[in-house]
Amino acid sequence: MLRFVSKRLIFPVALLALLAAGVFGQTYNNPVIPGDFPDPSVIRVGEDFYATATTGGWSPHFPILHSKDLINWKIIGAVFDQKPAWTKGDFWAPEITADKGRFFIYYTARRDEGKNKKGTLCVAVAVSDKPAGPYTDKGALVCQEMGSLDGFFIRDETGQPFLIWKEDGNDRGQPTWLYAQRLDESGTRLVGKPKKMFRNTEPWEKHVIEGSYILRRNGWFYHFYSGNACCGRACNYALGVARSRTLLGEWEKNPANPILAANETWQCPGHGSIVQTSDGRDFLLYHAYRKRVDAFNIGREALLDEVNWTSDGWATINKGRGASKQAAVPIGGTRQQKTYALSDEFNENFLDFRWSYPIFNEQKARLENGFLTITPTEKLLAVEKMPEIVLAERTVSGSYTATARIDYAKLKPDEFAGISAYGWRGAALGISFGNEKIFVWRRENGKQAEVAAAPLPRETGVISLRLKARDGENFRFAFSTDEKNWRDLGGEVAASYVEGARIALVYNGKAPESGVRFDWLRVEQN
Repeated sequence: MLRFVSKRLIFPVALLALLAAGVFGQTYNNPVIPGDFPDPSVIRVGEDFYATATTGGWSPHFPILHSKDLINWKIIGAVFDQKPAWTKGDFWAPEITADKGRFFIYYTARRDEGKNKKGTLCVAVAVSDKPAGPYTDKGALVCQEMGSLDGFFIRDETGQPFLIWKEDGNDRGQPTWLYAQRLDESGTRLVGKPKKMFRNTEPWEKHVIEGSYILRRNGWFYHFYSGNACCGRACNYALGVARSRTLLGEWEKNPANPILAANETWQCPGHGSIVQTSDGRDFLLYHAYRKRVDAFNIGREALLDEVNWTSDGWATINKGRGASKQAAVPIGGTRQQKTYALSDEFNENFLDFRWSYPIFNEQKARLENGFLTITPTEKLLAVEKMPEIVLAERTVSGSYTATARIDYAKLKPDEFAGISAYGWRGAALGISFGNEKIFVWRRENGKQAEVAAAPLPRETGVISLRLKARDGENFRFAFSTDEKNWRDLGGEVAASYVEGARIALVYNGKAPESGVRFDWLRVEQN
């Protein structure tokens, strides 16, 4: 495995709170974590904030992000560099939790049940003595036959620890129940029997409720949850809340649900967690898609909004107007950074933590003298004759220009390299070279076709490849040997089928030591 070394405030009290916090007149824009970071979870440790998010089929699993102010975040590591031995894939919904000096990641993964089996979805847990890790996996806690997802840790009114999760009934056309079951004090083993909490009953929830986050406040447990279709072009996700005096008691759903739904800027918001600032205010970190044509190319981005409370004890977000486009900063003196670096000169002796690779894509990465080399592992070479190695990073816009400079002076026969808009193994497109040609390729439903080709220039041994994306669905490709004179290849290629496309460096070959070296990747947002 690759190891990654301003509107008028109505209430004077609210105005005084903002002035006291020193945030009056200072604002931030959503998203606070641009790019595909679904199901975000956040905690505060002293004056620091830590977050994580779903990675699905990408490795390393579950990024660990750090912030001092909730709006400027940096990836500082991952929960797992390698997938736990019991798992097969689908790394979803990590929930970071602090309890009595220990830190937990309750997460969802699919159990490995053999080569030809899909595998059951389970809730599992990993433990650390530091929020940034390293984390030790403790394995699966619950694996119901229909699937178990979205684990959450909470202590009840008597101080007993509990695991909350969703049974995946919606996957079988069945009701979707949320469950609770007591944990032992280690937080890594269930005891007793599970108890049903509540299920999808309201029209807005449709076939599913999920993504539990429970907050205890003023004698109530508030259970924030999401309902309806979470993902993709047909999504209609939204967030609601229920409350109960006791964890295992009767739950009352807010008559005003959903309290967070789509608006003119953001669509399908939900599945978040709440963190409290040092001055006692509550903030929800959650995901949503942009409401524009490139939304599904970027993915679900992480947004932040304050949670306010009504006089009758219900939570409200942005006065029910959906996700905010702009809001007051949570912590005074904060300025939101305007740039999100995507370029990489490969001049460090370690690979930046923002890079990821497909879970099936075991590989080695080496940084040396300002060059990056990516090659398959011996294990992968043993099972695939011509493995494809992909190293990718999230996009933050559907319109960008990505250019990679590649040294191929020692290119070997049957070696190929290039740059790609990569959604998954069966959905990608890009520009590559090898076997004495340079070519644009398009792969849909696993079937690859060559769009255009030209002879590979041999006079320099160095070539620059350019990928230009427009609105996340249309792409142009070009190449140059001097970065002054560019030759377009293949015209504009339509690829709306590539959802969640990442900017990827691609290598195809069977050489444990490659003759291809990536000099740099430079990305400009258009």
